[in-house]
Parts: sequence; structure tokens; C-alpha cells
Amino acid sequence: MISEKEIWDALYDVKDPEIPKISVVDMGIITGVKVSEKDFVNISMTPTFAGCPAVNVMRSDIEKRISLMPVSGVNVDVNYDVQWNSNMITEKGRELLKDSLFALPPVHNGFVSIEMLTNIECPLCHSKNTKLQTPFGPTQCRAIHYCNNCFQAFEQFKPV
Repeated sequence: MISEKEIWDALYDVKDPEIPKISVVDMGIITGVKVSEKDFVNISMTPTFAGCPAVNVMRSDIEKRISLMPVSGVNVDVNYDVQWNSNMITEKGRELLKDSLFALPPVHNGFVSIEMLTNIECPLCHSKNTKLQTPFGPTQCRAIHYCNNCFQAFEQFKPV
């Protein structure tokens, strides 16, 4: 019989297609794993945003990875039973975001304001002499900033 821990461990192999260094586990989007007595696996996943364009790719990648294991089947349920927020990104995930040159979302107490998008540390030169260009990046989960020190644009994974 396969264990939930083995499933969780395997899910670290499944990467976010938009940020390929980080796993779906470290992004905090896997909200539940259950293995039945007959080794059928149910996985709950909550995307970072309702309109996340990578949902179907992640679901398919999860199904493919878990199907390689000795299981009778796998179901990935995309739901919003647990509301995802940026505090769910693991410490390893935060490090991998930094390695991918994203500015990090600040840790918050559940209250998010536009001020959390100001004075963001540049992931390239570490200056806080930055300016929010737009809160709307290439995807809903990112904002675009500009560094006045190194003159580079950069993305921030938004606090949610």
C-alpha cells in the first residue's frame, strides 16, 4: 500500500509550468492528499488565482507523475475549499522564487493592501529604490516593478 507521504514526496517532482524551478507543493497549491484502501489517490489543488492559465497543465502533470506509482488511479480535484494565499508558499519555495529573480510577496496577517506593492526589494541589486510600474503583470499573480538603481524591470509575485 502506498502512503500519503510517498505521494507528497512525488509531488515535489511536479513543477509550476510558469516558474519551473518551484514545485506545486512549494507553491502551496496542493491542499490535500488522500489514499484509499485500494490505492486510489485523491489530490486537492487550489490555484493561486481562479483564472490561472496553468491549471490544466498542472493537473495533467500531477496525474502523469502519480500514475507512475503503484496506484489504482488518481483524481486531481481543483477546488477553492481552502483559499490560497501567498503565505502558503514554503520557505524553500520563497528561496526558489528568489533564485528565479522574482521579488517576494511580503508575509502578511491576512490583510493585503496596495502598499505591499511599494518599496519592493529588487531581486537583481537588492535596492528598495523601486517603483511599481503596474500591478498587472503577465499573469494575475505577478506585478511589474522598475529599479531606479540598476535600471531593470522585474516581476514580483504578488501578496494575496
